[in-house]
Amino acid sequence: MFDLVRNNKRVVQGFLLLITLPFAFWGIDSYVRGGQGGATIASVGDFKITQAQFQQALHEQKNQLQQRLGAQFDPRLLDQPGLRQELLNQLVNQNLLLQEAGKQRLYASDVGLRQLIVGIPAFQEDGKFSKSRYEAMLAAQGMNPEGFEQQLRRDLTIQQLLGTLGDSSFVPVTVAEQVATIQSETRLVQEIIYSAESFLSKVKLAPEAVQAYYTDNQKQFERPEQVKVEFAVLSGAALRAQITVSEAEVKTAYESNKSRYQDPEQRRASHILLTVDEKASDADKAKAKEKASSVLNEINVTPNKFEALARQYSQDPGSAKQGGDLGYFGKGSMVKPFEDAVWRLKEGETSAVVQSDFGFHIIRLTGIKGGKTKPLEAVRAELEAELRQQAISRKFAESAESFGNMVYEQSDSLQPVAEKFHIALQQTGWISKGNAPSGTSLSNSKLLNELFSDDTVKQHRNTQAVEVAKDTLVSARVIEHKAADIQPIEAVRGQIEQTLKQKEALSLAKAASEEALANLQAGKEIKDAWSASREVSRINPRAIPAQAIAPVFRLPSNQLPAFTRVDLAGRGFAVYKLLKVGQNSMSPTERKSFQSAVRQQLQTLMSQEDTLNYLKALRERYKVEVNQAALMDNAADR
Repeated sequence: MFDLVRNNKRVVQGFLLLITLPFAFWGIDSYVRGGQGGATIASVGDFKITQAQFQQALHEQKNQLQQRLGAQFDPRLLDQPGLRQELLNQLVNQNLLLQEAGKQRLYASDVGLRQLIVGIPAFQEDGKFSKSRYEAMLAAQGMNPEGFEQQLRRDLTIQQLLGTLGDSSFVPVTVAEQVATIQSETRLVQEIIYSAESFLSKVKLAPEAVQAYYTDNQKQFERPEQVKVEFAVLSGAALRAQITVSEAEVKTAYESNKSRYQDPEQRRASHILLTVDEKASDADKAKAKEKASSVLNEINVTPNKFEALARQYSQDPGSAKQGGDLGYFGKGSMVKPFEDAVWRLKEGETSAVVQSDFGFHIIRLTGIKGGKTKPLEAVRAELEAELRQQAISRKFAESAESFGNMVYEQSDSLQPVAEKFHIALQQTGWISKGNAPSGTSLSNSKLLNELFSDDTVKQHRNTQAVEVAKDTLVSARVIEHKAADIQPIEAVRGQIEQTLKQKEALSLAKAASEEALANLQAGKEIKDAWSASREVSRINPRAIPAQAIAPVFRLPSNQLPAFTRVDLAGRGFAVYKLLKVGQNSMSPTERKSFQSAVRQQLQTLMSQEDTLNYLKALRERYKVEVNQAALMDNAADR
C-alpha cells in the first residue's frame, strides 16, 4: 500500500523508459477532460484533444529534437504526416489509458510518488534527495515541480493499469523449451566466396562503353549550384560577455526567493494501520475503528510497545515489519488526514485514531529535521548563474528583433549588424545546394534554401534572420556563386570505368556461383576450394555473413549435404554446403537458464501484443475519432 512503488520499482522504471513523448503539463484532470484551445484534433469517448494541446505537445517534441540534433535539426520534420500521426496516436493512447484507469479507480498515491522521486539518483546529492537540485534540474528542462509531479503521477497511474495486463501474459514451459531448442540449433557449414573483386582482372571494357555510360547518365555527373557565403551569428552565448550581475541584484533575488532555499521541514513517523475499504459498511468501519481504539489503549498503557504492536497488528505490509516506521517525509507526501495529524504532534507524541482513505491509523512522531534556510553565500554561484542566464535571454530577445530588422532594412551588407552587436563575420568555402556542412550554423534547411534563392544569389541581399537553434539567429549573404553544370567526361572517366568494371565483375561472380550450385545439386564435383568447416547458430551467427543466416537455416536437414547460394549485397555471391545439424553444448544449468531467458522474451512479446490489442479494444469502447484536416492544419512553429 504505502510501498506500492518501492515494491515495483523495476517495473515502474522499465515502464517509464518507454514514455518518450514530451507532454505539456496539463495535469491529469485537465488532460482527460480535454479543455479549451481551438479546433478538436481528436475525440476519445466524451473527451477532446484540442489543437492547442496537440501544438503544445508538438512544441515539446520540437525542443527535444533540437537538443538532440543541434544544427542538423530541420523544423520541416514536424510537418511530416507520419510524425504528426504518431504523436497524436500517443496522445490518444494516453487518454484512453487514463480514462480506463479512472473507471477502475486506479491512482498513484502521494507516498508512492514521493518515494519514486526521492529515489531518482539525478535528484540526489551525496546519496540523499536534494530539493534545490530537484528544482534546478527541472528548471533546466523548462519544467516545474508541480507539472513534473502531475506528469509522473499520470504515468504511474497508467503503469498500474498496464502492469496488471503484463502480469496476465503466460508462455507455457513446453513452448519456451521448443523455441529454445530451435534457437540453440547448430549447423556445420563450408563456404565458397565468389567476390566481385576476384573477377575484376577478367573484365575487358569495350572502347565505347565509357562514352555511352556518360551520355546515358548525364544527371549523375551534374555538379550542383554552389556558393561561398559570409554570415553573422547572434547567439545568447555570444552575448554572455556583455552581461554583468550586480551584488544588489543577487541580494534582491535571494530575498525574493528565500523559500526556494529553505531546507523544508521533514518529519519521521511510525504508524499502525488497520485497513478498511471505502465501500465497506458502516458496521465494518465501526468495527475497524473499535479495533484501532483498542490497540491505542494498549499503547497508552505501555508506550514502549508501539513497535511490537505495529508488527503484530499493522496491515501496512511495507512498514509493519519495521515496527511501523515510514522514515522521513515532507509536506505533500502523505494523504491529508495523515499529514495533518503528523504536523500537529510533538516529537515522541502518539496521535488519536486517524481515519484516511486507507483505513484507521495510530501515528507516533519519532523525529523532526530541516526547516532551515541556506545562507546567501551557499547559493550565490547558483543565483548568479541564473540571473546571468535570465539577463542573456532578455538581451537576446531585445537584440533579436533589432538584428532581424537590420539585416532586412540594410540588406546589401552584414557589416552594420556586425558592428552594432560586436559580431565577427565568418566566411565559408564552396557550399553545394542542399548540402551544407553538417554541424554548422548553415546546415539549417530553411537558411540553406534562402541562400540559393533569387533574392540572395541574383540580388545579393542578406537572408532574413533564421533561428537555427535555441537563442541563435543567423543571417548570411552570397559573396561568390557557381551555376550548376555537367562535369566533363575526362573528370569522371576513372569513376565510370570503376563502376562499369565492378558491375561486370559482379555479373561474372553471379554466373560462376550459379554454375557451381547447379553442379553441386546435380552431384558433380567442382574445382573451387571449400573453406574450413565452421559451426553457426542463431545464438552466435557471426561465423558467416548476416545475409547467409536465413538461407542456411532454411536448408533441409534430412538429406545431407545440402547446398544454397547467397547474394552478398554488391560484394559478390557465396555458395554454402550444410554438413551437419546439432545442438549447442550446454550444461543442464546453462540450458535451464537459456530456456528461462527465452520464455521471458516470449512473455515480453506477448505482453506487447496484448497491450496493442487492449488499446485497440479501448479505441472501440471509447469511440476514437480523428480530424485529419485539423491534424495537418498549421505548420509547426519554427
